[in-house]
Amino acid sequence: MKRLFLFFISAAFFNGPLFSQVVSLKSCLETGLKNNYSLRIVRNEQRIAENNVTRANAGYLPSVNASAGYTGSLDSRNTKNRGSGAVTRDRNVVDNTFNAGINAEWTIFDGFKIQTNYLRLQELRRQSATQTRIAIEDYMADLAAEYYNFVQQRIRMRNLQYAVALSRERLRIVRERYIIGSNSRLDLQQAQVDFNADSAQSLKQQELLVTSLIRLNELMAVKDVGSRITVRDSTINVDASLTFDSLWVATLQSNASLFKAAQNRTLAELDFKSVRSRDYPYIRLNANYGYTYNSYGTGASQSRQNWGGDVSVTVGLKLFDGNRQRERRNAQINIENAELAQRDLEISLHADLADLWQAYQNNIRLLSLERENLNAAEENHFIACERYLLGDLSGIEMREAQKSLLDAEERILVAEYNTKLCEISLLQISGGIMAYLERE
Repeated sequence: MKRLFLFFISAAFFNGPLFSQVVSLKSCLETGLKNNYSLRIVRNEQRIAENNVTRANAGYLPSVNASAGYTGSLDSRNTKNRGSGAVTRDRNVVDNTFNAGINAEWTIFDGFKIQTNYLRLQELRRQSATQTRIAIEDYMADLAAEYYNFVQQRIRMRNLQYAVALSRERLRIVRERYIIGSNSRLDLQQAQVDFNADSAQSLKQQELLVTSLIRLNELMAVKDVGSRITVRDSTINVDASLTFDSLWVATLQSNASLFKAAQNRTLAELDFKSVRSRDYPYIRLNANYGYTYNSYGTGASQSRQNWGGDVSVTVGLKLFDGNRQRERRNAQINIENAELAQRDLEISLHADLADLWQAYQNNIRLLSLERENLNAAEENHFIACERYLLGDLSGIEMREAQKSLLDAEERILVAEYNTKLCEISLLQISGGIMAYLERE
């Protein structure tokens, strides 16, 4: 089913008069950063973290509660006088009580735990912003890689279409020579086989091209993932001006994962302060104001009303809870683990950067070599075509020259794409991938 779907899109993509939008990497990134659903979810999570940074959430503000209640009773009772022995009988006596009040509780001091909670909320907000940045940089790297993959597939498609055109021309020449008796049927059959093979490879490449197109539209959150676009770049231009030292300095200064590791360490230190806050006393303020109304079914009083308030201050110190020392030791270990994780990440980033730098340099050297090979292959193919038209070259030798040219074009295309992938990864690690938004 998928192959059938891709087939129809391929046919429309190459043959149908569809509207084609010309886009650059910058415009793709801008569209994707605006529409991508995963990024929108991450941004909403950041908004939640920002909303959580309030003094009330940290515990700075008091809590105020209002309450009201009603109690009704229906009683029957016999009361015997001790002196006279007379019995007073009361039946179905109704008593009513209504009360309403306001209570305020305020923790004025809690061993610096409230202040620590507020600092923790602020750090969580910064960490959420860092996480959003990491998600954006990962997304930009994925989209840039797919953009250049689409460019690569288009170039490969052109190369294969050129190969099909060459094979078609060769088949025409061989067929005419066969008609006049200059070539054998074997030559004709071989030219037909080569033409069919190139055509089949071209059809397979159409599928790969459409698959890349769909993936690119998916990353940009385009509703119609099969909609046709035309990329502005017709070649893969690599940046050969990067230097390892500048990339490493930028990594230490700007890498988002290092920022997050440092924030994890800060959070671990705040957790330790939160545990230590239990070593200090606490001060709590409590205030109440209420109103009570009582209605009596019997007795000398028919009703009574009471209103008023009270204020109390509590100062306390938790002397022992059995877990304080354990939690303090664990909090210190968490700080040490956060420091170790930060150092480990730094070493890991240095290793990743060194590996990518080695691959980047190697691909640049390989790219230079392949460009020289391409010039030689083009010249060789031109000479082969001239000799083939003169009848001084066999079909098999002509096919070898054509294959050598296609192989040279393929190798240089792969080298360009691999170099670009290394460039994208180097910029991502060093925190400079946002530069793609500044390039036209």
